[in-house]
Amino acid sequence: MERFIENTMYAARWLLAPIYLGLSLALLALALKFFQEIFHVLPHVFELAEAELILVLLSMIDMALVGGLLVMVMISGYENFVSQLDIDEGKEKLEWLGKMDSGSLKLKVAASIVAISSIHLLRMFMDAQKIPNDKLLWYVIIHMTFVVSAFAMAYVDKLTKH
Repeated sequence: MERFIENTMYAARWLLAPIYLGLSLALLALALKFFQEIFHVLPHVFELAEAELILVLLSMIDMALVGGLLVMVMISGYENFVSQLDIDEGKEKLEWLGKMDSGSLKLKVAASIVAISSIHLLRMFMDAQKIPNDKLLWYVIIHMTFVVSAFAMAYVDKLTKH
């Protein structure tokens, strides 16, 4: 009975595979939105003020960071919790494949969230004249919460590895 339960629990990890596959669909949706934004802004690029163009570009950088985060979670999560990827010898292989454990993944996700939050905060400051001061303060507080959390996770990880 014990062996059956253990084998069932171990096999249940495959329930995560469709979730990671779903993240690839989310990546496709993000790519479509990215190119929709490009096609929307290109005809008007000479009409936009510099600040407006920078806001659009920051939004696109934000999408690129989220896309990278999706790839990292999708591939590393699959490798850590479901099965190792079998990539042929001659094919291109990401440098970090097989090297990122769940702790490293957690730190990379936290760093990505801080970077994404930084871009959002920069977008808010670029448009600060239209945003009430109390709302801007909350954006800074939330961003600093992400920064402190990421730093704390990295510090705890460093302590537990020594």
